[in-house]
Amino acid sequence: MTPKKGSSLIHVARTYAVMKDGVPSQLDDLSPTMLKKPYVGVQSVERVDDVVKRLLSLDMASQSDKVKIKIQQLVDKVKRTPDDTTSAEVHIAALTARIQNFKEHVQKSPKDKANKRRMLMAIDRRKKILKFLRRTQYDAFEHVCTQLGIEYTFPPEYYRRATKRWIAKKAFCLKVYQEGKKLKAAGLFKKKTHRPNARVPLYVFPSAES
Repeated sequence: MTPKKGSSLIHVARTYAVMKDGVPSQLDDLSPTMLKKPYVGVQSVERVDDVVKRLLSLDMASQSDKVKIKIQQLVDKVKRTPDDTTSAEVHIAALTARIQNFKEHVQKSPKDKANKRRMLMAIDRRKKILKFLRRTQYDAFEHVCTQLGIEYTFPPEYYRRATKRWIAKKAFCLKVYQEGKKLKAAGLFKKKTHRPNARVPLYVFPSAES
């Protein structure tokens, strides 16, 4: 008995939904009862009813509202003063939350090239700020990397695009090198001895006797 077309589509949709929900998120540790960023610290919010409070909390908030709360949590870990909003540490914390959000979205939607490009741009921006902070204030750089869980890696000294021709040439050179080592180990490879050539003068001056 062949399954119906509608039932197969429902099964595929359910499988797709399970795959999406299985991706871990940095927003999982946020409590649904937390208020949105604009309403944090407002005393009149506590006197409203449960329906309004639910609308103002993260229970019915959008993804962007939750990311703002996560950015604020990371900023509170590394900011220099209570009113600090422009330091390098604050920018690094905000970029870290956005980068993680982009990574989770790219895992769910691998074909979304626009968000992948934004993620790479944010990573490049964070690298530049980390490089500046490491050069100017190394203690603050170590504190930021420890608090935000960032593993700083040094960029390579030389960048080269790995084209097909370059990869084939590299593989050929490695193969020639390995064959040369085998011949040298077997004693079949002999180095050429340098023999100085006798230099013939281009012009011979006639002697006085001739």
